[in-house]
Amino acid sequence: MTGIQQVLFIQGGGAGAHDEWDDKLVDSLSRELGEKYEVRYPRMPDEGAPTYARWSPAIRREMADLEDGAVLAGHSVGGTILIQTLAERPPACRLAAIVLIAAPFVGQDGWPGEEFELPGDLGARLPPGTPVHVFHGLEDETALPAHADLYARVIAQVQVHRLPGRDHQLNNDLSEVAKAISPDKP
Repeated sequence: MTGIQQVLFIQGGGAGAHDEWDDKLVDSLSRELGEKYEVRYPRMPDEGAPTYARWSPAIRREMADLEDGAVLAGHSVGGTILIQTLAERPPACRLAAIVLIAAPFVGQDGWPGEEFELPGDLGARLPPGTPVHVFHGLEDETALPAHADLYARVIAQVQVHRLPGRDHQLNNDLSEVAKAISPDKP
């Protein structure tokens, strides 16, 4: 290990999401976490039309380079595809945490799953002992806040963080996410 903890941040979908939207989330997270963390922010293929078939292999390639103690985070549909990818096959490294930010739930009572649906036993398929955090703004009009409760229904070990006054981008403030990743942060 390098002594620097890795955070792999998977962007949300939509034209310009990497450079015009989620870059602000990554900047906030990097600033809040400080120099003991390396936040990796790869560009996902065809961000304007995200699909599991294209994004999952890209996520797996990124996970292959992670060391033990890495944190996986995903925003919006990037979080949804990340958690499905993990449920199918976790990375070889031991994870410190999984963080979903404003991630829509695909399945019963959530978004319809044209390409995939999250399994009812999602929590049992995730790496054992890995904390799972779901952050959702209560003013999110893209993926309604009820999606956080749908994750809680299928992941027993989840910690749901409901953030009043926050939108789908959590108002570009990931200070609460940084505190969950690094509990010693003030």
